[in-house]
Amino acid sequence: MIERSLVIIKPDGVERGLVGEIIKRFENVGLKIVGIKMMWIDKRFAEQHYSAHKTKPFFKELVGFITEGPVVAFVVEGVHAVDNVRRLVGHTSPHEAAPGTIRGDFAHISMAYASKKGLGGKNVIHASGSKKEAEEEIKLWFKKDEMHSYTTVHEKHVF
Repeated sequence: MIERSLVIIKPDGVERGLVGEIIKRFENVGLKIVGIKMMWIDKRFAEQHYSAHKTKPFFKELVGFITEGPVVAFVVEGVHAVDNVRRLVGHTSPHEAAPGTIRGDFAHISMAYASKKGLGGKNVIHASGSKKEAEEEIKLWFKKDEMHSYTTVHEKHVF
C-alpha cells in the first residue's frame, strides 16, 4: 500500500510562483517527498515522458508546453500515493476540476480552449495516472541516488 508517484509542476505553475503552495498541499496530507529537482527539459526528454500520447492530436502541444520553461519534478511516497495525488491534483481539464484541488484552484481553462489557442493545456501540474505509470515515470526522471529515505512524524500516526 505504500506507493510512490511522480508530480511535475509545469512551467505555468513555476512561472506563477506556485511551487511552495503546491508542495505544501502534498506535505499537509502526509505524503513524503523522497526526491525533488528543478530542470528545464528538452524536446527529446518531453517526447519520452509523453510517449503514451504520441499518436494523439495534442502530442505536439504537450511537448511544446512542458519545454517552454523550467519544471519542478518530485516524487512523493505514502499510503495509496498514486490515488491520493490524483485526488489532490484534480481533473486533467481544469474547468472540470473541483474547487480545493490544485487545478481547481489555480487553473481554469478547458483543454478544448487551450488546444484551440495552441496553449498546450496549461493545467499547472502533472501526476502519474497509475502505479505502473508512476514506476516508469520515476525511473525516467530520477536516478536511484536522487531518491531518499527518512522517517516523518506523519509515519508515526499512519504507518
